[in-house]
Amino acid sequence: MHFSPPLLAAATTLVKPSGGDAQLVIAAVAGVAAIILMITWLKVHPFLALAIGSIGVGIGAGLSPADTVTSFGNGFGSTMTSVGILVGFGAMFGKLLVDSGGADRIVDTLVKRSSPRSLPWTMALIGALIGLPMFFEVGVVLLMPVIVLVARRSKLPLMRIAIPAIAGLSVMHGLVPPHPGPLVAVTTLGANLGLTIALGIAVAIPTVVIAGPLFSAVAARWVPISAPALFESETDSDADSDGTTPKRRPSFAVAVVGILLPVVLMLLKAIWDAADENGAGALKNLFDFLGTPMIALAIALLYGMVFFARSAGMGRDDVQRSLGSGLPAIAGILLIVGAGGGFKQVLIDTGIGTLIAHAVTESGVSVILVAWFVAALVRVATGSATVAIVTAAGILAPVTAHLQGPEVSLVVLAVGAGSLFLSHVNDAGFWLIKEYLGTTVGETFKTWSVVECIISVVGLGGAMLLSVFI
Repeated sequence: MHFSPPLLAAATTLVKPSGGDAQLVIAAVAGVAAIILMITWLKVHPFLALAIGSIGVGIGAGLSPADTVTSFGNGFGSTMTSVGILVGFGAMFGKLLVDSGGADRIVDTLVKRSSPRSLPWTMALIGALIGLPMFFEVGVVLLMPVIVLVARRSKLPLMRIAIPAIAGLSVMHGLVPPHPGPLVAVTTLGANLGLTIALGIAVAIPTVVIAGPLFSAVAARWVPISAPALFESETDSDADSDGTTPKRRPSFAVAVVGILLPVVLMLLKAIWDAADENGAGALKNLFDFLGTPMIALAIALLYGMVFFARSAGMGRDDVQRSLGSGLPAIAGILLIVGAGGGFKQVLIDTGIGTLIAHAVTESGVSVILVAWFVAALVRVATGSATVAIVTAAGILAPVTAHLQGPEVSLVVLAVGAGSLFLSHVNDAGFWLIKEYLGTTVGETFKTWSVVECIISVVGLGGAMLLSVFI
């Protein structure tokens, strides 16, 4: 995937630079370095670090202070308009899935139908299914009692059960929208959401297999530990997260349909668009409407409010309480995502993005590889996959401005894969996994950190391979 000369000419005229090349490069490097140092060394919240860094980059690159603030505000607002509603709907749906017992039903059904030999594969499937609508941290908290219980009852090594499940969660978090990170990359880079989901799933399947069930056999030898003494009271009874025993739960079919409904609607729109690009009429309009991300997630949420709630015997007050409780946890994520959008807009308005596009074009290096490297670098430095995605997407936005749809989707996947590279001590997920599994820091490096590296590299390989055929 390389630029042709006409594309180079177009890319370099996107925005008139606000300063000389040296000034723009210094401003960009200093700004990114300042953001990384604020997050890692000064422990500044990523939202504030991105906001401060964005203003500094704009002024340092030659924009007036007023124009810099306006640019940041415009980027923040446009990102929240396109992403904020989707993240809110997704969080509410995920909380309702948990509170109704639908998530438990999926897990229980799949586990009961598996033999000890197939359990690692089942746990990978569970992690992937739960990971579709749910944030990684929420999925970890939800699955850990199940992971511990399954490991204890099956007598299998803990890593044979835990690694496939958390690999499934992580792959979906980084590669498949509508998670906030990939969703921001889709919006920022101008990718087709349905096509990105389809390609993301195609890359995610072999990635989960390699990083999950296959690597878990190696991890179990490296760290041969049994299940920790956690969740004994919860798992021995059938208590839910509130300490009460749910009398009714949605059926397996009802729960799975709810999870897959928005994905199917968006995929159908993408398939219809690909098959009939110049088509028109009522049927096309219907697919366009139902496949719009906001509408697809809204339909899934309404489905859950009716079928999840009715199956679980939840009243209107219970549903309202569940939906409301799902929103506070995403406030920080929304602010980070919005600030990332502001940073992206500053990079564009100063012309820094155009300069980067020119440099990438002349280098002849695959844009997919560049996208992965930038995201991986920010991920290792900051420990945040979300910050890595929004930063890399902002930098790469001018580069993808004139690529075709499938190529842009592959760049999104490369950014998502890079954002997962090498989770270590500056990543909250590292400590979350360590504490739940009861591993040492070294054992966590040999298991969880290696899993993330495998996911990142295999994801990049999948994107590169698809680029040969697309």
